[in-house]
Amino acid sequence: MAGHSKWANIRHRKERQDNKKGKIWSKCSKAIMAAARAGGPDPDTNLGLRYAIDEAKYANMPKDTIKRAIEKGAGAGAGEDWSEVVYEGFAPGGTAVIVDALTDNKNRTVSEIRNIFNKGGGNLGNSGAVAFMFETKGRVLIPVGKIGEDELMMKALEAGADDVEPPEDSTPEEPGCWTVLTSPANFMLVKDTLEAAGIPVEEAEIAKIPGDQVEVRGDDARKLMNLIDALEDNEDVQKVHTNAMIPDDELSELG
Repeated sequence: MAGHSKWANIRHRKERQDNKKGKIWSKCSKAIMAAARAGGPDPDTNLGLRYAIDEAKYANMPKDTIKRAIEKGAGAGAGEDWSEVVYEGFAPGGTAVIVDALTDNKNRTVSEIRNIFNKGGGNLGNSGAVAFMFETKGRVLIPVGKIGEDELMMKALEAGADDVEPPEDSTPEEPGCWTVLTSPANFMLVKDTLEAAGIPVEEAEIAKIPGDQVEVRGDDARKLMNLIDALEDNEDVQKVHTNAMIPDDELSELG
């Protein structure tokens, strides 16, 4: 669908995250500490820790900082007891939002998340309110120009990927990324196989992928972005997923 590039939305999110690098690193550290505390400090035997470390690396978090977070989380009696919680809600433009959080106080966090939704023109829903609109998938982004289409397709599918999607609206200035989609079970195998073949990975994560996307423009787009920013600024929020698709021209106007 011309003018509605998923890559443009992903790129815009990454640009916002780059502007909040300190906060992103803090969230990565928290995820690493929680995973190390729950399953031990060895990523070879603790898959949750492996995920957390990889995401920290893709966020360009220094190795020493990652190591300290592992040690702190795995230390005897160190750190808080965190719980993973998921919130579902509705946002401006008739869009759906899922919030993944890590908290040591569920009452505090749900109150803060509900307040953010209310102030942002949305509302927090019950469990299951929007989850059916999303599918949990492994997602690996490969920069265009780093590998040929046929070679990437062959290596990804042989490793167990479900699909390889080309970038939409790719231009010489913004070539975008190939999107390799996998089942959660095959995610690490596919990612590791591509990296072992020398293929650069821009980003890789277990993500909630919307089945259908909702185009959002104008004031609704502005309100939605403000709502997502407010959610991402919350210290307990790890990830925000939405089925919104904001067209490129709207993203440009929003800055």
